[in-house]
Amino acid sequence: MPIYMDRHDVSELVTAEHVAQLHQEDLKIQHQFGCRALTYWFDNQRKTAFCLIEAPDKATIEKMHNKAHGQIPHSIIEVEANIVESFLGRIEDPQKAKDSTLNIINDPAFRTIMVIRLDYFSLIDQPDSLPIKSFLAQFKKSVSNLLTLHEGKLAKQQEPYFIISFTSVSRALQAALTIETLVTEVSRSSGLKKVPLKIGISTGVPVTDKNLIFEDAIKLAQRMCKVIPGEIIVSSEVKQLFTSENSTTLPEGGNIVALTQANEKFLTYLMDYADSAWQNSTFTVEDFSKHMGYSKAQLYRKLTDLTGTSPNAFIKEYRLQEALTLLNKQTSNISEVAFATGFSSPAYFSKCFQKRYGYSPSDYVHSKLANS
Repeated sequence: MPIYMDRHDVSELVTAEHVAQLHQEDLKIQHQFGCRALTYWFDNQRKTAFCLIEAPDKATIEKMHNKAHGQIPHSIIEVEANIVESFLGRIEDPQKAKDSTLNIINDPAFRTIMVIRLDYFSLIDQPDSLPIKSFLAQFKKSVSNLLTLHEGKLAKQQEPYFIISFTSVSRALQAALTIETLVTEVSRSSGLKKVPLKIGISTGVPVTDKNLIFEDAIKLAQRMCKVIPGEIIVSSEVKQLFTSENSTTLPEGGNIVALTQANEKFLTYLMDYADSAWQNSTFTVEDFSKHMGYSKAQLYRKLTDLTGTSPNAFIKEYRLQEALTLLNKQTSNISEVAFATGFSSPAYFSKCFQKRYGYSPSDYVHSKLANS
């Protein structure tokens, strides 16, 4: 039976005791609906509660809540138990809570999300896969030890990203600075030049209006990694929370970049549109500026200030990164990749790819096949 997580936005008057009572009401009647209320989280500061429930479908959860206490969730998403545990540390009530009658769990589901992007795919001037494999093996082992030290949890890995969950902004920043040094050391010991590293750090809750757990926080961190210059990029909320946790400001400068709320909003709007339009070979800067509501000159200034690239260069780089991802999957030929990523012809794609990476797409594919 599937597992779901729902979100309840509660009033300022609601306490941890109230939420515990509602959970108990669910437990009393869950069998009537073929459900199993596994656990819940409550965030008193943000006034949000999240329930983890095994149920036949979303509609049945709403019916159970309605009969038990009348508190219908604002949103529900389907989740995987192992992913929930990776991000939040548990999929059932804490042991100490089970020993109490009311079972009060004053545990917020709010997390700091770190995304690590390792662009070892771009090291195609070193096509031998053995150094890359050595690097990844050493990196994973070292990061695992590091996360234990900083109370982080590796929640998900999807090349070229590592997604990590922390309960503390400060610990996430400390871990990021250590990872920065770690990548240099592991690259050297693996016989590579330094593997390009980007770390994006954002914050959020598991259920919003999206379909995936922590989707908003993960997407923001990934996008910061993808287009913002710097090795460690943090959201405006991370900067604010760091100050509240440490009574000092975030040490910006060097390799740490903090976005403003205005820049985050622009980045989100920019990437939402780019995600929907980049595969269209007729997509132009004029289309970009018109959709964004800027003149071409305004878009140029805004984009170069934020990403360090012009609109034309941004579009081309976006497409080349997507093309590199497709080539690494080895499921499409070069012509298919060229058209799938919005290039007008395979010849033009090969020219751009060669200029960007120093290898032709065919040489890169042959190198991958020879070492797979």
